[in-house]
Amino acid sequence: MIPQYYTTDTKDGLTYQSGSDKTVRGAFASNGKLANTKDTNYRAINSDWPVFGYASDLGTVGGAQATSTLFSIGLYQEEAIQFLGKDGDEILPSLWKSYFSDDVAAMSFFHTDFDQSNELTSSFDDQVDKDSKAAAGDDYAILTTLAARQTLGATQLVGTEERHFLFLKEISSNGNTQTIDVIYPATPFLYYANPDLVKLLLDPHFENQESGHYPNKWAIHDLGTHYPNATGHADGGDEHMPVEECGNNIIMGEHSYPVISDLTSMLTIETVLKYAQTASDNDYLKQHYPILKQWVEYLVEDSLYPSEQLSTDDFAGHLANQTNLGLKGIIGIAAFAEIANLTGESADAENYTSIAKDYIAKWETLGVNSNATLPHSILTYNNVSTHGLLYNLYNDKLVGTNLVPQHIYDDQSAFYLTIANTYGVDLDTRNEGWTKGDWEIFCAAIASDETRDMFISKYARWVNETPSPNPFSDLYMTGSGEQVPGINFRARPVVGGGFCAVGFVGLRRG
Repeated sequence: MIPQYYTTDTKDGLTYQSGSDKTVRGAFASNGKLANTKDTNYRAINSDWPVFGYASDLGTVGGAQATSTLFSIGLYQEEAIQFLGKDGDEILPSLWKSYFSDDVAAMSFFHTDFDQSNELTSSFDDQVDKDSKAAAGDDYAILTTLAARQTLGATQLVGTEERHFLFLKEISSNGNTQTIDVIYPATPFLYYANPDLVKLLLDPHFENQESGHYPNKWAIHDLGTHYPNATGHADGGDEHMPVEECGNNIIMGEHSYPVISDLTSMLTIETVLKYAQTASDNDYLKQHYPILKQWVEYLVEDSLYPSEQLSTDDFAGHLANQTNLGLKGIIGIAAFAEIANLTGESADAENYTSIAKDYIAKWETLGVNSNATLPHSILTYNNVSTHGLLYNLYNDKLVGTNLVPQHIYDDQSAFYLTIANTYGVDLDTRNEGWTKGDWEIFCAAIASDETRDMFISKYARWVNETPSPNPFSDLYMTGSGEQVPGINFRARPVVGGGFCAVGFVGLRRG
């Protein structure tokens, strides 16, 4: 059982009581205060329903004189994650234990820090609102302000001051720990807020796989089937998304210490300099170069013609020769070429650049319906009756590979306008009416202003009009606004992808 803490300031007129719900609530209803007594008959929660209450006498209120009372609620968790890393199976503590002598000290700090925390979070909220409106208007701010806390709410800092990680739970779609294709769409928010958080999410993946705990040549899908278990998949029996996860890891790894790309033109000179000074240490890339090269070799093998496999949209099933998935792999190859360049591996840089350029030319022939009135990408190679969101095109701009011809961007942007529904654009032609909000914003971020505004306004309209009572979802119906029947995605951290269109405005503020 995880202990719970209820905290408030000691002052005149403060009373407390624990006991059955009827007794405690009845006492306050009758007397306006509680009895300062403890119920020591410890029992199951459904046995006479035990509760704890504070009552604070605020005196006479009203008029110009305002009054308030601060209450804090906390959960005490000492052991946080079971992790299989370089030293074998271990239990990682909650990170707060490295900074406080005990749970009471931590809770006391949390409570008394309210004013400063409130000031900092309010300032951050204001900055998100300001940056979002500057990037794409009021509707866009609706999406980003909803996404920020939901993204962070799925994470937990663990370990010690010397060796710490950030762990993430997939939430609702299943309980997987550290799912790479959930981390990946969440990263636009993390790049905006603090790129070091991306590194803290990737570090346990590198440690687990570089320690020999995963037998496959491609990157692992997750570090555990059920959070907080992060013991990996030593039998190789995870959910296989080979091209998806290899591409994601290389793209995220490269962007954790990025070169200045086209998107960074949105930054002020000072912010670019600050960011470059903070993140230009290539030791991280050198440290993980061998396993990154292992993964890029798999991409060379399976990206141009992806075998029948899952993409991150696993709810749609296995499919061979996926145009969007192939593009991710090819951009991943180009991203690794940049990693090789940054780490002084010039021969590798030249080799993988050449492969990526060769593949992208062939990809366009296979994956684009060039004969359509409005040319556009197709779901699977040479299947001209299909189409889908080409959201992996975003990575070409994200890491500055500049591999894909500009006319592909222009064609996709024009095409999306012609297939939009009431609340957005369908994910692809496999499931009519389904879409993913995070991928819509990936597409919006690299589209024309008109297309960007279309995506954002329709997604924001869905937020305001959906009949679903669930928390902010990334999977919904573009026509009815309902959630997809039988797939109840809710409160997932992937909505952090909504920060794509902010670009890098907030990155590493001075």
